[in-house]
Amino acid sequence: MKDKINIYVINKVREKRLEKNISQADMAFELGMSVGFIGKIESPNYPTHYNIKHLNQLARILECSPQDFLPKKPF
Repeated sequence: MKDKINIYVINKVREKRLEKNISQADMAFELGMSVGFIGKIESPNYPTHYNIKHLNQLARILECSPQDFLPKKPF
């Protein structure tokens, strides 16, 4: 089960990914990961989540700040 902070981050990344019309496959390619990796992250059925290195890479790909994936206040 994913905790609240990881769910928040994953949803923010997905939101930005969809705004840019980037598929899971394209995102995985840009990260150098398998398509299954992104699918597992975005699925509530797996404990997989992004780490800080991923967030930095995602910010570069999605042309934003890593801070854009984080809540303003702690949970």
